[in-house]
Parts: sequence; structure tokens; C-alpha cells
Amino acid sequence: MVGTEFFRRVHRSARIVVLGGAGVSLVSMAAGQEPGQPSDALIQQQRAVDRQLDEQRKQLAPLNSLVDWQWGGWFDYYIFHFDDGIQSQRVLQRPSMALWTRARIDDGAHEIFARMRLSYSYFNPGDEYDRQQDWVGPNLDRGWYEVDVGKAFRLNNPSDPLQAKVRIGRQDFQLGTGYVLDQPLDAVVIRGKVYDFSITGLIGKSIASYPNIDRSDPVDSHSNRCFFGVQAAYEGFENHVPFAYALWNNDKTDERPNDPLQNYAYDTQYFGFGSRGTLVKNLNYWGEFAFEQGHSYGDGMFLRRDVVDAWGWDLGVEYLFESPTRPRLAAEYMFASGDADRVFSPTNAAGGNRGDDVDSSFVGFGYRDTGIAAGPALSNLHIWKFGGSLTPLETVQMFRDMEVGTNWLVYHKHHARGAISDPTAGDFEGFVGWEMDYFVNWRLASDLAWTIRWGMFFPGQTFDNRDERSFLFTGLTWSF
Repeated sequence: MVGTEFFRRVHRSARIVVLGGAGVSLVSMAAGQEPGQPSDALIQQQRAVDRQLDEQRKQLAPLNSLVDWQWGGWFDYYIFHFDDGIQSQRVLQRPSMALWTRARIDDGAHEIFARMRLSYSYFNPGDEYDRQQDWVGPNLDRGWYEVDVGKAFRLNNPSDPLQAKVRIGRQDFQLGTGYVLDQPLDAVVIRGKVYDFSITGLIGKSIASYPNIDRSDPVDSHSNRCFFGVQAAYEGFENHVPFAYALWNNDKTDERPNDPLQNYAYDTQYFGFGSRGTLVKNLNYWGEFAFEQGHSYGDGMFLRRDVVDAWGWDLGVEYLFESPTRPRLAAEYMFASGDADRVFSPTNAAGGNRGDDVDSSFVGFGYRDTGIAAGPALSNLHIWKFGGSLTPLETVQMFRDMEVGTNWLVYHKHHARGAISDPTAGDFEGFVGWEMDYFVNWRLASDLAWTIRWGMFFPGQTFDNRDERSFLFTGLTWSF
């Protein structure tokens, strides 16, 4: 029988959000989308909201809990107010709810997790891209079964050294630091350990409704890709975890409707390596280098395919101060190669590579915070990012868990002639612009959290219209 404290804790794992919206004109640099399609910054920001909520859920329902059964849910309500460079003001409201349950059997040798989610999107009249309002779900947001093979064997033979876990179902997956691949998949994931080496294997498929990297009309609204990957990491060092991986992407996305004069298949392989850890006390670092090869279709191509030859990297450091207010400073440099022949889009087939048969524009499936107002896709870009945060009122009980922070970003093209993911950046100039973001994350109570984030982008010479663009979102989350 589970005790009172367990139910008090577990009954706090769902979320209602009552958003305090604010009117501000906000921006988003679209990732190669046509007018009438949601901007990449909006997609990027909604993903940032989901990631933030996932982190909160992990604290409320930790994976290493020894409780046999857990359940919970949340309600949230978020408002986005932004300028996407095409329309000066759009307002989107997005309430959602979810219910989840987790069962652990034989002291964790077997584990089952399921989460159902229902959300509703409402644009102010005239602000919509296609539909003014839309229900999504209820859908199986995450759901998997995991068996700890090593633990199952050790139940009968405690001396068995086998360490391996197999997870089957809809789950989050990340390779390396997530630069190349970091997204939910329907997958079989095998994790094992041999001496000081941890090995991860992936056989997966993209979720059909997940945003496609190719924003061309016939394939924008859906994705059908098969992923196969393997990663090895060495955990024998005290402060460093080096890793290397290989990933294969097989594109099976169909065209809706069929386009007889343009094919869209993007089949690629990624080979990467890197490390993460601690350089000195309180100074953490991460680094990842990736090389991309494969085949793509250029603009107007349906018979001949181009050869993909691209690369990218991400380097970052973070220092945590041992002082009151818990200040944190971070710096990051992101790079993704581009192609001077891609003058309309760095990621799409339509409007993509032309003039030669080599496509050097990097296109990955990972995630990085590239700013909320600009939010460009990582392709044909150098991005320098600096930021920090602190808890300024930690001595006041009510504000003990309130974090405030800022990020500043500078953007520059790899090839000045090549496109970036914002279709309004049409000039053959290198300097894209800079951005400043500010945020507040505040846990008002154990089951109630509020967040607000505002960013302002200042366009550079690659834009004809250099008016500032801003993006604001805010919302509350209630867990039960």
C-alpha cells in the first residue's frame, strides 16, 4: 500500500496553465516556409515549451523511483504573441492537458509508461496560417515498455554481469548532445554497457505529425523517415564522457499531392563525435562535430540526385558560481555549413540546390535554442550565443524558486549568397543580425509554475526590412 506522502507527491504531475498574455509585437524567422505556413520560430518556441514541461514532469515522476505505480497529469495554458516578418502581429492561444501513468514490476526489471495528450490551438481572427482553431488529440504522446535485461537475469543469478535495457515504443531519443538527432520517435532502443563503454542502438521511425525538415508544400505537413543509429561512449574518465556515433536517415515521405516535376526524398548519413564533462570545478563543457553525407534532390529535379556533403559543430561552456543567488554564465558557438547555390531555401528540395550536383547545406534532426524571435534552422549559419541566469530573491520564501536570465545571440551566414531559413532574408549579404532574449521561470507552489519569455531580433544587411521583430510567450502550468 502506497503511503500518504506518495499520493501527495504523485497527485502533482499534471498541469493547468492560466496564461497571462501580453501584447507585444513578436517575431519569428521562418525556416524556409512559404507565406501561409507557420514560422520555424513558432515551431521552435512551442518545442521549447514542451521541453520545459518535460523537465518538470521528470522531477515529479523520476525514472529512478522505486514506487511500483504512479499516475498524474497536468493542465497548461500558453499564449504566443509575435511578428513573423510576414504579418506584423499574430496571437496564438494553446491550452492543453495530459494524463500519464507508469508501472514498474519486479523492482524495476519491467517498466510501462503511457501519456495521453489533448491540445487546442486558437489564433485570433486573421492571424491564422491555415486553420483559425484546431483540436489535436487525444493522442498517445509518449508510450513505451522497457525491460532491464540485466536486472531480470540478476533476479535469478545475482552474479550475472549483463547490463542492458531495451525500450520499445514512442519515446524521446537523443544522439550525442542532440545536435544531429533529438526528437521523439517510434523506436526500439537498446542500451548496454561493456566494461566502461556504453553502447546505444536505434531502430526508429519519425512520428507522422512531427514537423518535417523540408517545408515544401507537398511534404511539409507530415514526415515518414526511418532512422538507424549506433553510439558508443566511454565512461571510464572521472570528468569526461567522449562519444562517437553513426546515424542513417531513410526518407519515405510521400507527396501530397504528387508533384511529377519535383522529387523530395532526402536520404542522409551522419557521423559524429564529441565529449561532455567538467574542465575544472563548476566549469562544464560540451562539444560535438558532425559530418553529413547522402543524396538529395535539387530544385526542379526528379530524375537526378545531388550528393550531400555537409558538416557542422556545436561548442559550449557553462560556469556555475558557488555564491548567493546561484548565478550561471554560458557561452556557445554553433555552426552549420551552407550552399551558395541554395538561394531560396537551405533545407527544402523546392527552391533548394541548383547549379551543381553537390549539396553542402547541413540539415539535421536535432534541437538547439537559436533564439525565440529569430529561431533560425541550423543551416548556412554561424551563431554565437552568450547568456546567464540567477535566482535574485532566493532568501524570500515566496520567490525562492524564481529564476531570471538572458541570452544574447549574433547570426552570420556561412555563404552570403546562400539562403537561411527566413524567406524574408533575401539579400546576398552575410550579416543576419542579432537578438536579445529575457526570461523568468517561477515555481509559485509545488504544483504551479509560471514562465514568461520575450525576445527582440534586430535584422542585419541580409534583410530589406530591418524593423525590429519581437516574440513573447507566457503561461501557467498546474500539476496534479
